[in-house]
Amino acid sequence: MPTYDYVCEKCEHRFEAFHAMTAEGVKKCPECGGKVKRLIGAGAAVIFKGSGFHATDYRNNSLPCGKSKPCSADSPCARKD
Repeated sequence: MPTYDYVCEKCEHRFEAFHAMTAEGVKKCPECGGKVKRLIGAGAAVIFKGSGFHATDYRNNSLPCGKSKPCSADSPCARKD
């Protein structure tokens, strides 16, 4: 369920409400009872849970050339001809 931001048009009180997308939004300010307006937010970031999402979870210790350490800039495997 998402969190929605609201602002009262009367007293300018800002607050958050946590409810389902299908639920009807908040209509009255909890402070003064005035009419509220839902604010447009940027949204939340995606949260990855569990294993397999970190860069090192499936890391292969060998490089494409088969070595375990990075090559120097002038070595044949580092050049892209």
